[in-house]
Amino acid sequence: MFKKLLISLFCLFVLAVAGSSLWVWQGLQTLEQPVALNEPVLFSVPSGTGYGQVAHKLELEDLTGNSLWLKIHGRLFPEQTRLKAGEYEFTAGMSTLDMISMMVAGATKHWQVQFIEGWTFRDMRRALEASKRLEKVTTAWTDDQIMEAMGAEGDHPEGRFFPDTYLFTSDESDLDLLRRAFERMEDVLASEWEVRAESLPYKSPYEALIMASIVERETGAAHEREEVAGVFVRRLEQGMRLQTDPTVIYGMGENYQGRITRRDLQTRTDYNTYRIDGLPPTPIALPGKEAIHAALNPADGDALYFVARGDGTHKFSRTLQEHQKAVREFQLNRRSDYRSSPAPVTDPDSGGAE
Repeated sequence: MFKKLLISLFCLFVLAVAGSSLWVWQGLQTLEQPVALNEPVLFSVPSGTGYGQVAHKLELEDLTGNSLWLKIHGRLFPEQTRLKAGEYEFTAGMSTLDMISMMVAGATKHWQVQFIEGWTFRDMRRALEASKRLEKVTTAWTDDQIMEAMGAEGDHPEGRFFPDTYLFTSDESDLDLLRRAFERMEDVLASEWEVRAESLPYKSPYEALIMASIVERETGAAHEREEVAGVFVRRLEQGMRLQTDPTVIYGMGENYQGRITRRDLQTRTDYNTYRIDGLPPTPIALPGKEAIHAALNPADGDALYFVARGDGTHKFSRTLQEHQKAVREFQLNRRSDYRSSPAPVTDPDSGGAE
């Protein structure tokens, strides 16, 4: 009788264990099922948040069923409990375990801000201010304060930041992006300076950066950059003024309203290369790597002038007589669809070196 009782109790125990195991297995299986999401969901894991807290938060936000199963999963797989802080984007088709794996990997959500070749530093700051997800640190700072934070106290900010698309996470600020862009420009300029052509009329990499910014603003046609740089380099070597409209526009600042008058060309500013000799004192825009390379590796030739054709490219001339003829052809009798850049820009140039 006693033996039968023991056997019965043992069988009940086995059944209970088997039933519990099945129950746990079925619960854990729910973690592998896709979560019903109609649109992407942002999920934040603050620094210092524990695995159990994340499991509870996932349940509260309907990103898992019972958080008990996540906690059991964590007991069985402790390596899956090492979650990294940050903001994550969960999308349709993902399971709860997919979400956990994403947080273990630290695959946080990235946003982006873009700095465009030819932009000014003021344009950069506007783009940073307009970025909704980016923490704002420098909004009330002056340009001088920003340059001091870059370790370049007293330097002018124009042209010192590399134009590119920068990805950032929710824990980064506008100051972080500025540092990345500043350091990137330092690296690119140094690398290009090392492979520069011989006998260039630049005293420093900074002067090459100034030239690169002018090249960037003068042409949107990639294949012309070296040729445009060649014209300006030959002008410097021969003691001729650069006479380039983008420098005039930059010197006019807010007074520029879309066109340059004869009076504007005659008004002396630090940047009016129709009135000053040599390069302007600072860059006038953000030059890209291609423009920097062109400034340091200008095309050989004998052209000293160029004028916009109206289709985004330029006509290059050796002599003033040839140039004046080109001006009459392309500027005084402009085509109806005239434009100075291959693609629409905010402030189209009107040609240069005239």
